[in-house]
Amino acid sequence: MKRLALLLLLALIQSASAAERPNILFIFSDDHAMNAIGAYGSKAAKTPNLDRLAKEGMLFRHCLVTNSICGPSRATVLTGKYNHLNGFPDNSSFFDNTQQTYPKLLQKAGYQTCVIGKWHLESEPTGFDHWKVLPGQGSYYNPDFLTPQGKERIEGYATDVITDEALKWLKEGRDQSKPFMLCYWHKAPHREWNPGPQELGLYDNKTIPEPATLFDDYNGRASPAREQQMSIDKDMTINSDLKMPWQNGDGEEPKFGGRKGWYNRMTDAQRAIWDAHYNPINEAFRKANLQGKELVRWKYQQYMKDYLSCVAGVDRNVGRVLEYLKESGLDKNTIVVYSADQGFYLGEHGWFDKRWMYEESLHTPLIVRWPGVVKPGTENKNLVSTLDFAETFLEAAGVASPKDMQGRSMVPLLKGETVPDWRAAHYYHYYEYPQPHHVAPHYGVRSETGYKLIHYYLTDEWELFDLNKDPAELKSLYTDNDYATIRESLMSQMKELQVKYQATNPTAPPPKVSTRPLNPGKGKTKGKAKE
Repeated sequence: MKRLALLLLLALIQSASAAERPNILFIFSDDHAMNAIGAYGSKAAKTPNLDRLAKEGMLFRHCLVTNSICGPSRATVLTGKYNHLNGFPDNSSFFDNTQQTYPKLLQKAGYQTCVIGKWHLESEPTGFDHWKVLPGQGSYYNPDFLTPQGKERIEGYATDVITDEALKWLKEGRDQSKPFMLCYWHKAPHREWNPGPQELGLYDNKTIPEPATLFDDYNGRASPAREQQMSIDKDMTINSDLKMPWQNGDGEEPKFGGRKGWYNRMTDAQRAIWDAHYNPINEAFRKANLQGKELVRWKYQQYMKDYLSCVAGVDRNVGRVLEYLKESGLDKNTIVVYSADQGFYLGEHGWFDKRWMYEESLHTPLIVRWPGVVKPGTENKNLVSTLDFAETFLEAAGVASPKDMQGRSMVPLLKGETVPDWRAAHYYHYYEYPQPHHVAPHYGVRSETGYKLIHYYLTDEWELFDLNKDPAELKSLYTDNDYATIRESLMSQMKELQVKYQATNPTAPPPKVSTRPLNPGKGKTKGKAKE
């Protein structure tokens, strides 16, 4: 009898403990630069909901990625491992979905798990009780979704639709007796930066401040900075990126190019709103006949207005979800995490896109609200990483982290604790070459003291930057004798980290799983928007 009573007591304790485990809402956007969030100091970006989240939680100043490109970054987040171990070094890879991930571990521990939105890992999501993901990059207008039952097209704007589906799952689709982990992952603001109907015109009659390095000449750095193909001047397309339709001269209707035929996906009503916004802009551009730097400045303004409008759509929808959490009372026991797969260039160095180990693409936003744990309005300046996300989620949920994960839980930092042995340097490795964008493969180390060492190993060129004196990274000091001691220290740190992360042969081609198509439900189509 006493044994039965003891067993019942233990069951009750375990049940209560499970009920108190926090829910986790992981909001992940694509290519969202820190410089496009008000809380990080942007004067142009309109992000009231993200700014409010920062006021209610902790803002991380130095969250760094391990590989600044979409799919590989997501693979690292899921596995807590560098890409040379998780098998997804570039976007031509295929994610081995049989490997260990934090959603699988949370699922085993009793969490309801769900991913909705951008996936970009080719293989079918595993470890999720419910999933509904975009194929590849996905489409902004009337997006297709892949599900276990097949392909489904939903009419609307992707950022709104992803939010609708996330809210539907929160309200109706989950087992409400269990804590949840919801991966609410946006496509925006990824190229080609197509704003939604509600945000079109948001930045009309506004001039976005130009970065000081918009017309960078790339002197003082290794050759890859000059040889890239991601400049606003030479590589940003008037047609697809900047929404200027082309004509073939034979009297045909104007057409948009675009890798996915995005204009043709729109309904008549969507096109009418789109054309009402862009036609006057395009007509004024044709009349202006801009050349040289004035053309670059026009491109920059149009790019930024579209990009920031996409960001505003994400922010508005984040607000919708935060409001539901508040209305339902879920906010009291839900950790809300906002981040992005990497940073992005908003004209710095004359660029768009990401990939580099330079600061703008190495850094990614990270904001965490955790009621009762995180002190509102706080900041953290430790070197944290997307490598740490998996173990942070696991510890927050009371689940032990596997020994083969390579990050470290940020829970002590979230609690405001000082961690004396936190990482002093961060290791980075970018692989994808030559296309797209012709950014040379490189690896390197960034120290907490503000120094950075980069090795472009195909040409055996090195760069060293002192971020304290040169935050824009305009002049490499690798051959400067005054920095010999710092250079050797960085070399030593880099070699130590390569041993720690099992990357001691960094110039060898990394192992990866060959690409196979994602084809759940044998490609059945459940619905289609009018075209």
